[in-house]
Amino acid sequence: MDRFSVFVGHGCSILFFACIIASALEVVMRYGFDSPTSWSTELSMTLCATAWVLAVGYVTERNRHISITMLEIIVGAKVWHIFRLVQLSAAVVAVGLLALATSGPAMKVLARTEYSGTAMNSLQPSYLKVLLFVGCLFYLFQLAANIIRWFQGTEKETAGGH
Repeated sequence: MDRFSVFVGHGCSILFFACIIASALEVVMRYGFDSPTSWSTELSMTLCATAWVLAVGYVTERNRHISITMLEIIVGAKVWHIFRLVQLSAAVVAVGLLALATSGPAMKVLARTEYSGTAMNSLQPSYLKVLLFVGCLFYLFQLAANIIRWFQGTEKETAGGH
């Protein structure tokens, strides 16, 4: 799972770059040619949402979520190690509930496609509902890998360096 998360995370960086290109093109078309596009905003939102949702495994694999590093320093390495298991366990419960909550809407749009209703009228709502569920699954699998590493004693260092 670690290798898959890193692969997907690196791949997501291309999506952010594509978003920059789409946004720059919109600026040129809107202000340079007075001919704004009907698709750039929706495309940029979809690209960024895709990258954000799919990169969660990479962030989790690297232990790079927002962390209170001052607390890590105060409590010491042994207590922080226990805190990490509590944090990972809480994340499994929270993300598991989110996956459960998103599974219904994801399955519903697979049976009946939803459209955005914008000028572009894309499949963005259907795509993002399914993507959010898939992202939750990636996140759960990576959390499981991190918990296994915790029990093996091979957990990666956190941002604070302990």
